[in-house]
Order: sequence, then C-alpha cells, then structure tokens
Amino acid sequence: MTPAEGPLAWRISIDTGGTFTDCLATDPNGSEHRVKVLSSGCIRGVIVHAQGSALTVRMPRTAPDGFFTGFRLRLTGSHANSETEIIASTADAELHHLNTQVPLPASVGDICELSNGEPAPLLAARVAIGQGSGPLRHVSMRLATTRGTNALLERRGGPAALILTEGFGDLLEIGTQQRPDLFALNIRKDPPVDCRIIEVRGRLDAGGREITPLDVPALRAAAAALRHQGITAVAVALMHSWINAAHEHAAAAVLREAGLTYISLSSDLGLAGLLARAQTAAVNAYLAPVVERFVNDVSQALGPAQDGPAPSTQPPLRLLTSAGGLVSARTFRPKDSLLSGPAGGVVGALNAATASGFDHVLTFDMGGTSTDVARLDGHIEYAYEHRVGHAQVMAPVVAVESVAAGGGSVCWFDEAHNQLRVGPHSAGASPGPASYGAGGPLTITDVNLLLGRVALRRFQVPLDAPSARAAAEQLLQQLHRAGRPMPLPALLEALLAVANEQMAAAMRTISAQRGYNPASYAMVAFGGAGGQHACAVADLLGIRTIIVPRDVGVLSAKGLSLAAMERFAQRQILRPLEAIDLAAVMQEAEQEALQNLRSEGITPDRAAI
Repeated sequence: MTPAEGPLAWRISIDTGGTFTDCLATDPNGSEHRVKVLSSGCIRGVIVHAQGSALTVRMPRTAPDGFFTGFRLRLTGSHANSETEIIASTADAELHHLNTQVPLPASVGDICELSNGEPAPLLAARVAIGQGSGPLRHVSMRLATTRGTNALLERRGGPAALILTEGFGDLLEIGTQQRPDLFALNIRKDPPVDCRIIEVRGRLDAGGREITPLDVPALRAAAAALRHQGITAVAVALMHSWINAAHEHAAAAVLREAGLTYISLSSDLGLAGLLARAQTAAVNAYLAPVVERFVNDVSQALGPAQDGPAPSTQPPLRLLTSAGGLVSARTFRPKDSLLSGPAGGVVGALNAATASGFDHVLTFDMGGTSTDVARLDGHIEYAYEHRVGHAQVMAPVVAVESVAAGGGSVCWFDEAHNQLRVGPHSAGASPGPASYGAGGPLTITDVNLLLGRVALRRFQVPLDAPSARAAAEQLLQQLHRAGRPMPLPALLEALLAVANEQMAAAMRTISAQRGYNPASYAMVAFGGAGGQHACAVADLLGIRTIIVPRDVGVLSAKGLSLAAMERFAQRQILRPLEAIDLAAVMQEAEQEALQNLRSEGITPDRAAI
C-alpha cells in the first residue's frame, strides 16, 4: 500500500549518524522495511551501461519506476565535478535505467551519487516508502540526529549571542580553571562556544532578592544591534536566576520585542551554578539556527498522519532526546539531542538483551564514525551533565562512552610518535572511505575489505577494492620511508588490532574502571560494523557471550521505534534534609512532569512515574 492508498500511517524511525542514516519503517500492513543511506543525503550506485544521456545504474536496493526522476546524478572519482539532472527513470530489480538532461563522461564501473537535495532522513523515508517526490503523507516519523553534535564538534553552529550579568563577560573563557594537561608549561585551553558576549547591568543576591534593577534600555539597544547584525539566537544567563528568574524573563521579553526568534534561558534548567547554566544555554543558542532549520526541513516534508473529517492530532514528527525519550518538534531543544543516536541504540540493546534473557550486558555499537558503549544492569543508567567536544552541557543523558573508532575512522602513521593510529578523524559519508571511490583516505572499512571480511554485493554502497588497496599501499610507502617496512597483511592486521584495543579500552572505562568485571557481562553487538569486531573485542575483555540482535545494522532505529514519550523533572533544594517536606517536593516534581506530558497529548492514566 502506498501513502496515497489509505488513511493508515507508515511508522518510520530514523537515526542519522555521522556516516549512515538508518531507517526502520513499518507499512500500514505491519511489514517492516530496513533502509540505509549515506548521511550526506545521497544513494550510491555503479554504472553498468553508458550511452550518451542513457545510463544504467546498479543500486543496493530496488525502487519503483520514476523514483529518481528530478534527482541530481553526480560522478565521483576523476569526474567528480560532472553532474546533471535525471529526467526519467525506470527500474528492473537492482538495475535502474536513467535518462539524464545532458550526457556525462561516464564509463562502465564508475561510481555515481543520486541526490534530491533533501536531508538524509527524508531520503531514507522516501526509499522505504517508494515515493521519490512530493509531501510524505500518512507518515509518522521518529528521528534521532547528530546534526547538533556535528555542528558543535566542527564549530559550524549559527551566529549567537550570550547575555551575562555585568562583570562576568569572561565567564566562559575562565571556565573552571581546570588545566587540560596538569603538567604542561604552555597551557592551551579549549576555546568556549563561539558567542558574542553582552554584559547587562542588574543583580540579584544569593536569595533571589533584587539588588540592582535590570537595565532594560541598554538591553533594548543591544538587542536592536544584534538584530541588525543578523543574530537571532540569544542565550541569557544571569546571576542567581535559578532561584528567581524574573530578570531573565524580563530580558527575554525585550529580546522578543526586538525580533530575536530563539531565546535560551539558563533559568529553565532550574539549577544553581552560573557557569554550567551559561555553558548549556550558550550551546542551546549556538546550535538553534542549524538544528531548527534541519527539523523544519523534515517537518515541512511530512504531511498530516491522517486525512479526512477527523485528522490526526498526533504530530507527524517526534525526536529522540539524549535520555532516550521522545519529544515533539515543538518542544525539542538542541541541547537535548547531542547523544540521541547512541540513546536509541541503548534502548534497542536493552530490549534485545531482555528478550534474550540477559540482565547484565555491555552494549557495543560500532558505526561508521564512532563506537558507543554502555553498561546495562537490567535498566538504563543516566548522567545529568556531560561533555561534547569542548562544551559542557547540563541535560539528562543515557550514560554512554564514545571512542572515535568506527568503520570510517582514518588509518594513518603518526611520524611524531612513530606509531600507527586509527582515528580520531573520520572519513564520514563524503568522501567516505577509500573504497567508496570518491578519493577518501584509508579507513577500517577498507582494512576489513582488503582482509576479505566484507561481502561486496551486500554492502550498502558500492565498494571499489582497487582504491582501498592503493590507499593501503600509500601507507606502506610512508612506513618504508620511516624505516618500518612490513607486508600488507601485517599492516592490515596491525590496524585492526589498534582499533579493537581502542574500543576495548572504552568498554573498560564503563566496567572495570568502575568496579565491574566485564567478563561477567554479555555483550550486545550492533551497528554497521559491530559484528565484524565483536569477537576480537570480547576476547580482549574476557567476555564469553555475544548477543547479535536481528536488527543488528539498524538497532538504533529499532530503539527509536520502542521509545516512549518521556519527561524529567528535578529540584535543587540546598537545605538540610530535616527541613525538607520531601513528599511535597516529589509531588510537585511529579505534577510538573505529568503536565509536560499532558501538553504532548499524554493523559496521566497512560503515564508511569
């Protein structure tokens, strides 16, 4: 059944990672469809016939006639700048016959990319449904995304400003004064989130009583200047606003009057600690232009989940938070999404472990860009403050440990230390590993391919083994010049050993370093590359049992499909325990959480506290 054939909705869960976007779609008849596309928003294929403007391309999966009409086709490799529009397409199993607007210098065996310019989640949904263009009607989507994480790590957030109490303009620069390297003579600190700093007069005392009124005229002038400069995302972090938010609320009103569209208040966190609140509010504002644009692009392509006289009141798009719970696009905040993909994987792994009869497991999620691990003792463990790149963020998250070792991690020789290394840099989705044929570097994916550990025809993108071998030969030559010659098989095995040890070290961090013996746990292995490395990593840790779920390659998306609407409520009291009416405090927090769920259409009788 296509989306236009009936009122029943497709249910689609999508996790956009650094390299691949994983999709698990359930059609109106209850059948599941699994799709992977590159997170750069394209599908790759191999040209098997080329004659003028007519091309035949082999794709990793089928698509209906006309699906690729209107897409752009681009060649990779030596003809990387050659691009044209597809004006007609027909399908014959995995072969797609394409007519292009203008001929390309294509040859049999060339790798090409097809893209419609939409974000990867929409492309994945279209492939699953078989609808190449038009609004995605009768679709409800759950989405986890690394868009905010990548923007933070790569410092590609939007223009933003941070308003601080007068005299605290260098708060983020000073930070905690902790040195990244205790014994370094030349201390190099990580730079804070890139925000324009504005100081405003106005002060509360530690009890929340006003000492100096907020300087509204000066703030109004500053807001007008920001609007003139094109800055529309602003964070506000004022002294003691956690106990009295009046000044921050007044500042927000002034900013909105000036036309600033995204306001992030530190008082919304409700916790003491100016630095932590300021850092979190700044991250929220810095990521807002990027993440909200992405969410809006996805939302606008989704039609209502149901038509007719009684359209569905359920929002067509919900997003996963770093704590593994769902929120609507309306209440979504960028700071809550930074670990949403790994959180989906943990939810899926817990479900797989429980179904297999195991309570104590270590999760091993090896994707294209990183490997995420967690320890589960029958339930999910949370943390309430975490670090992403150079930024410290106060937000509930599933307790995961990440290491920059994935299928796309770059394999290189560190001449300064005379060592082979894997990561932390990743080839990502574009150009991708060397075997993707787009000029990428040698990666763990290439190593597995050259060792015969990859089934070429079953991989999600076409692979070019000669390009992978050429990249490995370049590394061999570099080692030879450094006086460390070795045969190719020994090099490949050495690189695998480095990657496996890095991933095992991450698993020791969440187990042995916290007093838990990893050998007493089972391992849940998943992710696109998890199955290739699980046994070697388990051997390093003494683990004897490995669980490989059915949805091993898309388990994060499976976790998304199982996630529930969820809200956290917390209170910071800072009073002696005997002076607290704890039952009243808990009741107040409970009612707050229930009210937040009620605003999403969840009635109290359907909620679990």
